[in-house]
Amino acid sequence: MMIAVAPNGARRQKADHQALPITTAELAETAVECQDAGASMIHLHVRDDQGGHLLDAQAYRVATAAVRDAVGSDMIIQITTEAVGIYSVDEQIAVVKELKPEAVSLAVRELCPRAEDELRAGRFFSWLQQERISPQYILYSADDVLRFNSLRERGLIPGDNISVLYVLGRYSETGASSAAELLPMLSAAGSDVIWSVCAFGATEASCMLVAAGLGGHARVGFENNMQLLDGGVAANNGALINQVAEGIGPMGRHIASGFEARSLLGMQ
Repeated sequence: MMIAVAPNGARRQKADHQALPITTAELAETAVECQDAGASMIHLHVRDDQGGHLLDAQAYRVATAAVRDAVGSDMIIQITTEAVGIYSVDEQIAVVKELKPEAVSLAVRELCPRAEDELRAGRFFSWLQQERISPQYILYSADDVLRFNSLRERGLIPGDNISVLYVLGRYSETGASSAAELLPMLSAAGSDVIWSVCAFGATEASCMLVAAGLGGHARVGFENNMQLLDGGVAANNGALINQVAEGIGPMGRHIASGFEARSLLGMQ
């Protein structure tokens, strides 16, 4: 089972938690902490000088180099293309093409929101495959999954090792997640995708354990949740990973190393 960490996201600040990593040095330190806890991937957001969300190739280069120096070659470094209402589709695509990261997360809703956007997105997805960049497609609902299936069937999403992330709780009224949200998404999905789950709120870890039992993978971290199952506040991102890592054994799973994660995702 792959465990990815999303340690900061685009919106939260030190006022939310002092251990939230903002600077390059903090991201590198957090990456080591999370790798030691069992994470095989870090989902990387970078910030500007005021702590705001940033999509910038040079800022990503600096952060990626610092994290790589800290964790070595085993951990996958995945960048985000999240728009946060700031960046256009062209800007999202441009930063990936300039940077050429090893892995990237892509919200299908953002990159091809309308039917007329699909050909441009499809060309970008094909370019990712040509450049051997590992994409993870972010899906928020069963309707998103059905549209994703259609894009695959029409050849707009290429490849055999297709990785998706099912997001739970993003649009709930309370901001909390329920593992029940996962079931219609899995029902709509193809059986050949490599699927992971992230979940908003204090039920994050329980949702991850449901995913473990069903054969999925996990993404946890301060981007979506800061609470432990016992109701306390996690000391750091590593504590959230530990909760999941300690619970998956009874599900018949073991924690994937970075090497195993790369093999599973076809990145070797």
